[in-house]
Amino acid sequence: MHHAANVRLFALCQALTMSMPAFVVFAGGIVGRTLAPDPAYATLPVALFMLGSAGSILPLVLAMQRFGRKPVFLAASAIACAGAVLAMVALAAEHFALYNSALVLMGIGLAAGQQYRFAAMESVAPERAAAAASRVLLGGLVAAFLGPQLVTWGEHLLPVPFLGSFALLLAVLVLATLAVLFYREPPRRSHVAGDEAEARSLGAVLRLPPVLAAIFCGAAGFTVMSLVMTATPLHMHMVNGHSLEATKWVLQSHIAAMFAPALVVPWLVRRTGIDGLLLLGLAAMASVLLVVFAHFEFANYWGALVLLGVGWSFLFIGGTTLLAASYRPGEAFKVQAVNDVSLFGLQALAALSAGWLLAVVGWQVLLLSTLPVLALAALALLNWRLQPAARALEDPA
Repeated sequence: MHHAANVRLFALCQALTMSMPAFVVFAGGIVGRTLAPDPAYATLPVALFMLGSAGSILPLVLAMQRFGRKPVFLAASAIACAGAVLAMVALAAEHFALYNSALVLMGIGLAAGQQYRFAAMESVAPERAAAAASRVLLGGLVAAFLGPQLVTWGEHLLPVPFLGSFALLLAVLVLATLAVLFYREPPRRSHVAGDEAEARSLGAVLRLPPVLAAIFCGAAGFTVMSLVMTATPLHMHMVNGHSLEATKWVLQSHIAAMFAPALVVPWLVRRTGIDGLLLLGLAAMASVLLVVFAHFEFANYWGALVLLGVGWSFLFIGGTTLLAASYRPGEAFKVQAVNDVSLFGLQALAALSAGWLLAVVGWQVLLLSTLPVLALAALALLNWRLQPAARALEDPA
């Protein structure tokens, strides 16, 4: 299709826009702790950033259905730019509430960016859709290093600490907005006749064992990843005195580990199946406790956060693939909406809890609190695998 250039465009947009969550996770809690009236509220800005994203997913998707993707991408990107400007004002004024509001606006831009892979898939022939999505997601590898690097580059660029960091982030977001202007939106594909007629009720679909396994595993991945990732910069830099540069490298490695496994997942699925991929993801996340429960050297943080990223990747890709194989075409939008709101809502709740748990009960209890979440996902996975028809749902990759 002549719109295949959109794939390269959205890979660029992914690299630029997705530097924002890497930036916020790295700097959001550290800046929040300097502005917050109580250390327990340090990660509130990060949580509100994720809540802004989770809460705007459905409205943005509905707007895209009505008005098309391009105008909504541009509007959301402009809102994210406004959020970066507001964050700079908040830092200069030392205003915690204003800072929180700024990150909510930036979260709206993140929600739109999460739709880039779908826009790329619509721009190519159906048989190339999966490859298009993978190429766009690999832009996250660039974002993994760009986002935290903006923090350290700008920390002392202006008289107020980290004010220059947000100025650099604003420049990146403006570039992403300009890039979207070159997006050529393809004609909308019509619905297949009979899709809506064959659709089951939402409740009936959500009771299916593979759907439950997909949502529970994806939710576990987002919850545990968000909780540990958000707390790590605070525990590593503020509590144990590791340098900002060392903390940045750990976070960059973690985010790279979230996206790099996409290169080998198709091969891995052929060897282990979707259930094996999900089980490996749960095991990787459980291993985080062994690595950084009681030892806090740089290598412990680095190894734990890499395992965390790999675990998230396996659970996210495996859960998404299993979910897509478990519903009918006419059920796609409502099931995807429930799935995404669940994942990103729990991610925000975990980010909000991270600062409180770290301040009130400590690092070890925070890590132990992830075990019940992983156990629930494992039970949902086991429940699916015990179903007679479970083997019928295998990934075609």
